Amino acid sequence: MGVWQLLLAGLLMLAGLCGVLVPGVPGSWLVWAAVMWWALQDPGPAAWYVLVGATVALFLAQVVRWALPPRRPRESDATPRLAACAGLGSLVGFVVVPVVGAIPGFMAGIYLCERLRLGRHAEAWAAVRTAMRSGGSGVLVELFTCQLIMAAWLCVVIRG
Repeated sequence: MGVWQLLLAGLLMLAGLCGVLVPGVPGSWLVWAAVMWWALQDPGPAAWYVLVGATVALFLAQVVRWALPPRRPRESDATPRLAACAGLGSLVGFVVVPVVGAIPGFMAGIYLCERLRLGRHAEAWAAVRTAMRSGGSGVLVELFTCQLIMAAWLCVVIRG
């Protein structure tokens, strides 16, 4: 697989990561499709292991999302800015504290966004709880899974 095709697969995965944060966009399917395209173009055993792992991980993420309590989207004032802050916080957390940092990073992104908007600690923390109850936990599960898949893909690509 050429450099340009790897770059396109990576960009498709990034679009999928962003798509997880946007309602109605099948972000996890975009990540999976990019991994599948890459595995079909580069038929080595590592590529197939990543594809099988991505399939299993996304299936388990869907099971976890279905097991979570039902969403209550009317309680939340989720905005695109809030989703962007949460996603950026998750990505920074994933890089700074490898893998497990994505979870506190996601909540820290929500907290910082709401703290800037509302100005007080108690109100911002209440907004984090409301956002997580109204669907944020499901988004976090899906985003974390897609980040794991992209990290596995990146490790295999860099390793060669």
